Amino acid sequence: MAHVYFHIDLNAFFANAEILRDPELKGKPIIVSGTTRRSVVSTASYEARKFGIHSAMPVSEALHLCKDLIIVEPHYSLYSELSKDFIHLIQSYTDIVEQVSIDECYADMTEVIKTYEKPLDLAWEIQKRVLNELKLPCSIGIAPNLFLAKMASDMKKPLGITVLRKREVKEKLWPLHIKEMRGIGIKTYPYLEDIGIHTIGDLANFTNINELETILGKNTEEIIQRANGEDDSELSLEYDMKSISVSETFLEDVTDYEELRGLIRLLSRRLSQRLYREKKAGYSISIRIKYHDFINKDRSKQLDYPIWQGDDIFVNAIDLFEKNWTEEPVRLLGIAISKFTDENYDQLSLFDESLSKMNETKSVLHDLNKQLGSKILIRASDLDRDEE
Repeated sequence: MAHVYFHIDLNAFFANAEILRDPELKGKPIIVSGTTRRSVVSTASYEARKFGIHSAMPVSEALHLCKDLIIVEPHYSLYSELSKDFIHLIQSYTDIVEQVSIDECYADMTEVIKTYEKPLDLAWEIQKRVLNELKLPCSIGIAPNLFLAKMASDMKKPLGITVLRKREVKEKLWPLHIKEMRGIGIKTYPYLEDIGIHTIGDLANFTNINELETILGKNTEEIIQRANGEDDSELSLEYDMKSISVSETFLEDVTDYEELRGLIRLLSRRLSQRLYREKKAGYSISIRIKYHDFINKDRSKQLDYPIWQGDDIFVNAIDLFEKNWTEEPVRLLGIAISKFTDENYDQLSLFDESLSKMNETKSVLHDLNKQLGSKILIRASDLDRDEE
C-alpha cells in the first residue's frame, strides 16, 4: 500500500492566536508585527489579505493599503504553547509526525487511516478537533508523498482539505504558477520566467537541463522530479522519544472535582496503553492544566522507580493535580511520562498486560461519557486504535 501523508497547516496562525487573546479582533483586518518604522508583517488575517497585505510586507505599505488596519504586537509564548498543543493533538493519532515550523507538520497516516470507513473522515475529524479544541483553523493536504501533501494543503485556505494523487498532477499541479511551487524562491522564479517557465507544468516538461542548472543548481533533477509529482524524501523523526503523553480538551470549562478526577483516571489508562505499546517505563511524571483563559500550569515530579501501569500513573497524577489546581475552570488536562529506564522490558513480565485492562478502560470511558455528556471530546475509537 502507498503511503498516506497529511500536511497540516494552521491558517494565519499568529493572527488567529491573537484573536484568542482578544475576541474583539475577530473579523477585522489585523496584522501581527512590531511597531517600528522598519517592521514588516509577520502574519495578516484573511480580512487584511483582501487588501493585498501579505507576510514580509513593510508595515508602512500595509497601512497605506488599509487605513483601518490594526497592528498587534506578537506574543510568542502564546504561540509556542498553542503550537505544542497542536502537535500533541496530531500525535494522538500517530507517533510518525515531523514538525517543520511552529504552525505546520507532516504526519504519516498510512496505518491510522485504515481504521476509518471513509478515508476523508480522518481529515475532517482532525480539522474539527483543531478548530473546536484549539480554536484554530487549519488546512490539510493528503498525498502519497511529502511534496504533494504540502502543495495540496496550500490549494485551499482557510479550512481546506485537498487530496492530490499522482494521477492528478497534470490536472491540479501543472497549471499553477511556478512561484507557487515549494522549493522555488521569490528570487528564483523571475529567472525561470525569463526562459519561458511560467507554470509548474512548464518546468516538468522543460528539456534543456543545462540551462535549468544555471538557475536551480545541484538540485535541478530533484526539483524536476517533484514537478512531475515524484518525491522520495522521508519524514525526519526523533525516534528516541523523550516523553509519551496524552491529553483531552473539554468542550466546556469544568470546575467539578469529580469530573476532573474521572478524566485523570481515564487519561492514566490511555497513557498506560501507549507506554505498553512502546515498551517504555519512566522515572518522571508531569501534568498539564490549561485554564479557561488559556494559561497553562505544568508540574512534574521525580519517582524512585519507573512506572507504566495505569494505577501508578493515576496515583501520582492525581497527587500533582490536587496540589496545583487553583479550582479555576479547566479547559484541558494532560499527563506525560519521561526519563525512560534503559532496562530491556521485553524480557520482563512487566508488560504482560492482558486485554482485560483495555476492556476496563473502555468501561471507564463509557461511564465517564455518560456522566459528562458532550463536555469532553473522547471517542471509543481512540481506544480501539491503541489495541494492538
